[in-house]
Amino acid sequence: MAFTLALAIPLAASAQVQRTGDYLQRMDADADGRVSLAEYQHWMGYAFERMDVDGDGVLVPAELPGGRGRTVRLADHREALAAAFQRQDANGDGVLDARELAAPPQ
Repeated sequence: MAFTLALAIPLAASAQVQRTGDYLQRMDADADGRVSLAEYQHWMGYAFERMDVDGDGVLVPAELPGGRGRTVRLADHREALAAAFQRQDANGDGVLDARELAAPPQ
């Protein structure tokens, strides 16, 4: 979880999102007013993709901030994002609306 949040920090800084509605608009690729798990993983996976210099789906210590840490596979990162998504999905309908996106992570 902490690693997932660490990957999201550069994303948040570069995206310059100011309001919850902005998050929804940017994450909602199909413009249906909701964020699916796939859309969430795609948006939140941005930092992983940027750090994965060789594009092999694995972050080795040299690719991590500070050049150290444990190796992280993309599949494991997506699994952590799915768990975070499930915690945010307060009503359990499988998508996030603006209210759920605005709620603090559980």
